[in-house]
Amino acid sequence: MKNKKSVYPVLTALAATILSAPASAAITLYDEDGTTFSADGYVNAFYVQTDTDNINDTLDRDQSRVKMGFLPNYIGFNMGKKMDNLTMGARSSFWVTINDGETNGTSTAIDVRQFYGTVAGEWGEVLVGKDFGLFSRSNIFVDEFLSGYGQVSDTLGLVDGGGVSFGNIGTGYPYPFPTAQITYRSPIMSGFRVAVGIMDPVDTTDDSVVGKNYQDTPRFESEITYQTQLGGVDLFSWVNGMHQKSENTDSTVDSVTSQGLGYGLQAKMGNMSLTASGFDAEGVNPFFTNNAGEPVLREIDSTGYLLQGSYKFADKTRVALSFGKTEDDGNGLGFKADYETRGLGVFHSINDNLTLVAEYNQFEIENTTTKQTIEETDTIALGVVLSW
Repeated sequence: MKNKKSVYPVLTALAATILSAPASAAITLYDEDGTTFSADGYVNAFYVQTDTDNINDTLDRDQSRVKMGFLPNYIGFNMGKKMDNLTMGARSSFWVTINDGETNGTSTAIDVRQFYGTVAGEWGEVLVGKDFGLFSRSNIFVDEFLSGYGQVSDTLGLVDGGGVSFGNIGTGYPYPFPTAQITYRSPIMSGFRVAVGIMDPVDTTDDSVVGKNYQDTPRFESEITYQTQLGGVDLFSWVNGMHQKSENTDSTVDSVTSQGLGYGLQAKMGNMSLTASGFDAEGVNPFFTNNAGEPVLREIDSTGYLLQGSYKFADKTRVALSFGKTEDDGNGLGFKADYETRGLGVFHSINDNLTLVAEYNQFEIENTTTKQTIEETDTIALGVVLSW
């Protein structure tokens, strides 16, 4: 626990910069002469009651909050233009927290997660700009609790934080942080689609010395998805990965090779959905794929999995169960730890744009070296979600 003072404030600040998914339907503002312009958005708020049992008994408490959930509130704009045999597009999205700070007043700063353009044709699509990464992308986008709340670890600074909860980040997958990239996506071919991209690389080696961190090649990421229907079952599967090396001009500083593999399968049968996903990584931050906050990483392992199931009643109410776990050898908090979460969620759709959410979540951190439980947290969250 020696890294507490340096790690926790970083994670608390980064909790406000997590994730969203595109809205289910956008409002068309303009559609003439092959040019389109539309807007979409997402607004949510939860009443939250969190009971924290910490290894430090003086930190135990029952905290009441009104916060947004796993997804931030955002508004997005989309543009499309057809010219000859090409379709050009663009998307920008702007995210805010609904929680201001007690010490600095208004702190709902705008965070830009997406700002990219696309050029597409029969040969596929090229994306240039800022978007979510490819490694761990589908792992999080098919999460049954994406519009829910999830875990709010006190150890990670989330109970009192002004940003989002963590959902299943760190307990089944790392977050595919938005990053500058140039990415190619193939057309869908017999259910298959391939995406490959170069990403802006990140520092992972020790920069506390006189030398400078550097990367002489970009970060490479890719994802292969496959969709099909078999015996009345809709199947969606994926494999994604990343590779990067970070070095330092000081020869006494060890270089770090970071590489990871993500995978998963989702099966939908009528009103039932079953999802299993996982990842294996080396030299990767188990919370953030871009090593946000630049903690020093080592070429050590982390692995995780997420198991989920849901059933929809009368096309209005979806009940979902979730269990996720990440085993990290020390890149997360500086010691070997298991992060585990269990969730039960009820999602009731009033209409296509309004959903009520009730969720119960249990979260636990165990120091696997000392076999001590660092934290156990129970959370009840009741929320309203509006999207368009």
